[in-house]
Amino acid sequence: MSSGVEADIVLDAAVVLTLGMNRALGRASGLAGRGAEALAERAAGRAEARGRRLAEVRDLERALREVVERNARIRALDELGAENLPAPLAPSEDDAADDLTAWCAATDTRLDEAETALSRKIAADLGTQIFAATPLTTDTSATPTRDASTRPAASSSERGSSATEHKSSATERSASGIDEALGRVLARLLPDATEDERRDVVEAAKLLSGTGTAQDAETVLTEVRLRVQSANENARVRREELKQARARQDAREQAEAERQYVLSEVTRAFEDLGYEVQQSFETVTADNGSLVLSKGDWPDHSVRMRLDGDAKLRAKMIRETPVLSENDRRVDVEREQEWCDAFEAARERLEDAGIGSDVTWRLAPGVERLPVRAETRQTGTRTPQARARERQREHNPDQ
Repeated sequence: MSSGVEADIVLDAAVVLTLGMNRALGRASGLAGRGAEALAERAAGRAEARGRRLAEVRDLERALREVVERNARIRALDELGAENLPAPLAPSEDDAADDLTAWCAATDTRLDEAETALSRKIAADLGTQIFAATPLTTDTSATPTRDASTRPAASSSERGSSATEHKSSATERSASGIDEALGRVLARLLPDATEDERRDVVEAAKLLSGTGTAQDAETVLTEVRLRVQSANENARVRREELKQARARQDAREQAEAERQYVLSEVTRAFEDLGYEVQQSFETVTADNGSLVLSKGDWPDHSVRMRLDGDAKLRAKMIRETPVLSENDRRVDVEREQEWCDAFEAARERLEDAGIGSDVTWRLAPGVERLPVRAETRQTGTRTPQARARERQREHNPDQ
């Protein structure tokens, strides 16, 4: 096992949830949480109470995520110019899930009201643009306007005056009806529609000035409705894309938080066992998770450990210098056995930290010769002993 070992890593549910709560707390309040260990106290305890405690943690983690979403919506509406918005909530680690859920429900109502008011304000602004450019004086009577020569002669001047007033009143009522219908359509436009989408709606609405009948006006209004629907569909697609992008980012951040937690606990476990643990840069990758383990009485040995993206922990003991004698072989086996025992002790410590490990492959001490790190490849982090020997040679070249 000592010259090579692989183990699958599984995090306890309480650790996974509390890591998520830490991130949600930091994102919602701008403050870092106390750490997974502190928040995991909510899920600790006797076995019979564990299910209930985990449920509490899960509810709290879900509520914190809901708070984060509401805070994001508050900021988005504020940027669009909405008024009477609630203040974002900065939750603490002691808040109860029920309290956070109640805040979210109350906030949803206020945000819906603010968004509706903002849509009406935008509709009024668009209406101002439309009517200022082309005042609506359309005659929307059921029949087209006829030429004066074809109209029947009035029986008296009073009847002519009455007809003129009646027609003017009917036209005003028709124009008013168009204004109201257009206003209702424009009020449905979502506030996060783009400038181009708003411009398309305005251009369609301006066509109302050229309509001559009620049917023509309804045709134009139908086109305005279609453009508003299209703009709203595009806005909803953008919202969903943003939501999915946030979910993907959240998943990446959660995976990184879990990886860092494992590396941190692995480091702590072996340091408690007397090892010096350092990050290795011999393999430079975007998600480097390599560690170098060494000890003060290990002048010629070290362990390379790596946490891969598939939640697999891989470790290998190597020699820093070539084997020169049988005594070196004997020391190799002793070091391997020592490392084997330390690994099992570290697994127990990791279990206490909520990190389970299932060994899938190992080599017993002495089964294979330890690999030797080639001098030509020593471009990464050397062990403290190797660095000390190098500094000594630099200061004492005759030795």
